[in-house]
Amino acid sequence: MTTVEVVKAGRRARSRRRALLLAALIALVVIVFFVSLMVGQRFYPLGDVIDVILGRPVSGGSFTVGELRLPRACMAVLSGFAFGFAGVTFQTLLRNPLASPDIIGISWGASAAAVVAIVIFGLTGTSVSVVALLGALVAAAAVYGLSMNSGFSATRLILIGIGIAAMLSSVVSYVLARAADWDIANALLWITGSLAEPDWGKVTPLAVVVAVVAPIMLTRSRDMNMLSLGDDAAAGMGVRVEGTRVLVIVGAVILLGFATAGTGPISFVAFMSGPIAMRLFTRAGGSMLLPAGLVGALLVSCADLVAQFALPHRYPVGVVTGVLGAPFLIYLLIRVNRSGGTL
Repeated sequence: MTTVEVVKAGRRARSRRRALLLAALIALVVIVFFVSLMVGQRFYPLGDVIDVILGRPVSGGSFTVGELRLPRACMAVLSGFAFGFAGVTFQTLLRNPLASPDIIGISWGASAAAVVAIVIFGLTGTSVSVVALLGALVAAAAVYGLSMNSGFSATRLILIGIGIAAMLSSVVSYVLARAADWDIANALLWITGSLAEPDWGKVTPLAVVVAVVAPIMLTRSRDMNMLSLGDDAAAGMGVRVEGTRVLVIVGAVILLGFATAGTGPISFVAFMSGPIAMRLFTRAGGSMLLPAGLVGALLVSCADLVAQFALPHRYPVGVVTGVLGAPFLIYLLIRVNRSGGTL
């Protein structure tokens, strides 16, 4: 075989491997999605679940599956996808697995805004979600703006983000210390993240945003990969550096903000999804956006099942992802220290 033929064969092999891995991830997400619709205080067989989804009446199942479990399962998949997608965007753009929205303050912006809205202004329901979305956008704008001193620096952005996260965490702690007992339970959901009260009013906006923003960002995946090589290299290959960076950051923040507005900041999902996807797709190549989104959807869906049924008591889903994420953070800190910050 000639060199060209060897290269073409290698590309075809990587494409097949990537397609198989993506198909496997999608299949796992679908399986866990249907399992979450079937199990509960009453078990419904798969046929009944499919009937409910298709709008056919099922005694008891039309309400339990259609109104209680289905919105929750959809929110788990959509929010996990959005968190994973947004997380790997920041990690790829900034060339550091620690550059996750959990770490650089954007999630804390949503949390702080929501807690202040609940405790100080007495807001509830959709109003809190809107304020949380605005908080995420303001935090992202502050981190990006402060990091642009004399040009963009990924290291400076991460350090500024960590500082802003610490400041916003202090704000949350101060507000909770002054909160009335009846506000604390609602406010705590905006620290850990929860799928406890899903409804179609929260699911629908997130579904629309994912359906619109994710494909737009996928069209910029090649430019994102070029940016991960450095601004000068990307500009040399024809990438509009600043325009691309702003576009993908805004898209990631919108996904993160709407997901957080629906569920609260589910801990460490945005942080873990990218590195896990990178490990799975090491030999498959290509953009990590879609794989990380699917890994995020799988993480949240599985964690919700564990939080509901595998523990002595029911817990918010963010408790389970937090337990998984803390040792994963330590592992990545050690790996980054050894490898110089690569995924």
